[in-house]
Amino acid sequence: MTGGEAGRELIRLQDLVKIYDTGSLRVLGLDRINLRISRGEFVAIMGHSGSGKSTLMNILGCLDRPTLGHYYLDGTDVAEMTPDELSAIRNRKIGFVFQSFNLISRMTIEKNVEVPMIYGRVRPAERKQRARELLETVGLLSRMEHEPNELSGGQRQRVAIARALANRPPLLLADEPTGNLDSQASVEIMELFARLHQQGVTVVVVTHEENIAAYTHRIITFQDGRLISDEINEHPTPISEHRGLSGRMS
Repeated sequence: MTGGEAGRELIRLQDLVKIYDTGSLRVLGLDRINLRISRGEFVAIMGHSGSGKSTLMNILGCLDRPTLGHYYLDGTDVAEMTPDELSAIRNRKIGFVFQSFNLISRMTIEKNVEVPMIYGRVRPAERKQRARELLETVGLLSRMEHEPNELSGGQRQRVAIARALANRPPLLLADEPTGNLDSQASVEIMELFARLHQQGVTVVVVTHEENIAAYTHRIITFQDGRLISDEINEHPTPISEHRGLSGRMS
């Protein structure tokens, strides 16, 4: 990312509303949300179950549409796009990291990282080179021929992060990325996100855990579908100086 890109608006939500209509019941999932996130930010979205944070994540990830209002992603209003257009946007603009990893069990981790690039029509030689670079970045190049079930939970999540970065998206969305990890692996994953942020990657983490949100530089809190606070974290949890970005983590 160039210096001119950092700080430029990446996400803008304008009077965004999401209503779930089951026929007999209408549930307000998000209530007139206005929000801006710039390129290069490291943001946590917090809230208890039912707060609206997962609904927001689905909209930010172009997995769902708002009922009313606008969602501008990198300057484009995606609220009215067709399913095919949304799929193309997801592939080019967004990298996803999920709680359950969502890796393909019978593929090597190298092939797992290549998958988004196949959909992005990247040439095979370039796919392989990029996959290996990303696995080196997350400290797993030596394991590239292993399948996901041969790795620890923390290692599988690092593969998922490498895969999320495969098409160089401007936005990395992580939905409860430490939910299936022990405390040590959780620290390592959040430190990896922090180092990626230092390199200019825009990272948005959805979490209900305060100690996870503490690594980020901005904490946005939802309750009952409303944005109730948006605060700068002036003292983010420091990351270990002895562990490089491509260092070996468990």
